[in-house]
Amino acid sequence: MRIGATIPNFQADSTKGPIDFYEWIGDSWCVLFSHPADFTPVCTTELGRIAVHQEHFEKRNVKVLAHSVDDLKCHVDWVNDIKSYCPDIIGNFPYPIIADPSRDLAVKFGMLDDKDKDNVELAQTVRALFIISPDKRVRLTMHYPTSTGRNVDEILRVIDSLQLTDRLKVIATPANWTPGTKVMILPSVSEEDADKLFPNGIERVSMPSGNVYVRTTTDYK
Repeated sequence: MRIGATIPNFQADSTKGPIDFYEWIGDSWCVLFSHPADFTPVCTTELGRIAVHQEHFEKRNVKVLAHSVDDLKCHVDWVNDIKSYCPDIIGNFPYPIIADPSRDLAVKFGMLDDKDKDNVELAQTVRALFIISPDKRVRLTMHYPTSTGRNVDEILRVIDSLQLTDRLKVIATPANWTPGTKVMILPSVSEEDADKLFPNGIERVSMPSGNVYVRTTTDYK
């Protein structure tokens, strides 16, 4: 699934019951992410930390949906291990894990390691992650190898960036941006319009080329 593609609807069994994706996501954003296998150490840390951050996803109107090619019984049993390992998970495990033992969804969404994708015995999902907007479009993808766990703070940061730039279409967020720090004004915005849009101040950076294209501001909410 590439950025900008519409994610197709699908049905799947999950730890929270059967899911029809379009019905389940509703008007929310979604983080759909795969992990290689249940009862594995790195995956346990990932699902646990995402569960601990559930309130941060909720306040951004984001639903979380996990995926692997294990069956539903494995998911249910593994959830108890995750909760034991991460005692700061409050209450019930907060988000569903969908079962894909046939690997149909893994193939459809390109979640398999290319080297082993045709080997039924070895094929595992990589650490794929898709951020999906309420219009069902893929807005951002991340793919990590099985050896490297994901950073939950980075997932939240890019959601903040996507939602901010959807609301203010004249800006982009620079490297290492975090909410409240400087954003970049797009080169397509004229100087006159920029001054009107950001009356509380713009920083213009002089470049050796003489081109003025780096303009930053903190005048946004």
